Amino acid sequence: MKKTRFYSVHQKLNAKIVEFAGYQMPIQYSSIIAEHKAVRNSVGVFDVSHMGEIFIRGNKALDFVNYITVNDASILTDGRVQYSAMCYEDGGIVDDLLVYRISETEFLLVVNASNKDKDYEWMKKNNKFDVEISDESDEYSLLAVQGPNSKSTIQKICDRPLDLEYYHFFKAKIDGVDMIVSRTGYTGELGYELYFKGDDSTAEKIWNAIFEAGKEFNIQPVGLGARDSLRLEMGFCLYGNDIDQTTNTIEAGLGWITKLKKPHFIGKDVLVKTKEEGPKRKLVALISEEKCFPRHGYDLSVDGKKVGHITSGTVSPILEKAIALGYVESIYAKEGTQVNFLIRGKEIPATVTKLPFIKK
Repeated sequence: MKKTRFYSVHQKLNAKIVEFAGYQMPIQYSSIIAEHKAVRNSVGVFDVSHMGEIFIRGNKALDFVNYITVNDASILTDGRVQYSAMCYEDGGIVDDLLVYRISETEFLLVVNASNKDKDYEWMKKNNKFDVEISDESDEYSLLAVQGPNSKSTIQKICDRPLDLEYYHFFKAKIDGVDMIVSRTGYTGELGYELYFKGDDSTAEKIWNAIFEAGKEFNIQPVGLGARDSLRLEMGFCLYGNDIDQTTNTIEAGLGWITKLKKPHFIGKDVLVKTKEEGPKRKLVALISEEKCFPRHGYDLSVDGKKVGHITSGTVSPILEKAIALGYVESIYAKEGTQVNFLIRGKEIPATVTKLPFIKK
């Protein structure tokens, strides 16, 4: 099992450690609900160093990125970030990822921890542009500082004004350490992700500097448990739950990142056909007024007939209501349609609703 450079910090904080994507990771420190609310109301810090950082370098770096991803990377300028996905030839999703344009000849692809090795092999297999593909994941630590007070916290120890727009990044020093600072995140709140190199002592120094800067805001460490409930309140997909190689971007509600008019990319033909014919199923958001706990894998039903299944579910700590994402037959995907959670043989009414669950 791998450990991030913050592992000893998590131990000192008595975090509950679990195995996740080949790493020993903190799932919670105090309680998932308390950590969740800290991010929504003030500021929290996540160790997400298990994520993958793969650099693409070469004269045809842009052509390569545009060929393996569904979004249009040609619209990016230096210092911009894009949410995208990679698909197989049959339209199934290899992974969802962030694309950072460092320059015309250098891109950083940030991929999911559990898919890192698979993604790297997929990129190498489809490298017909003679670019350099470099997996530098083990060299980087990554912290996500998220919440309304994240800017006020980070600004205290950053050597330049944090005037970043959403999905933009720059290089800066945080507490004297060189970093890629990006205004991205997985919570729906104002937030920053900090990529940097260095050993365990460098990592601990940065962690301590951030917590000192955020002391007045009652900054909290946040584990993977609250990371999951925060992203679900916003309706952000999680690979392995809501999207995987058996789903495509059109049925997963990711048509907005799937640029079917750009030149050929892997999976385009199937995605064009799916769009033209209309997907047979769609990923929808469901909310219930009943007291229940919808979970991944539970069936969804209408009038006793199974019409789909839940991919992610929880009780929203903010709304205090049951919320879920799930695939249903397309005829049941319209907003306002009643679709039941099937929990222990009992149908519990829920309603198809618009995302995000939490309106920001």
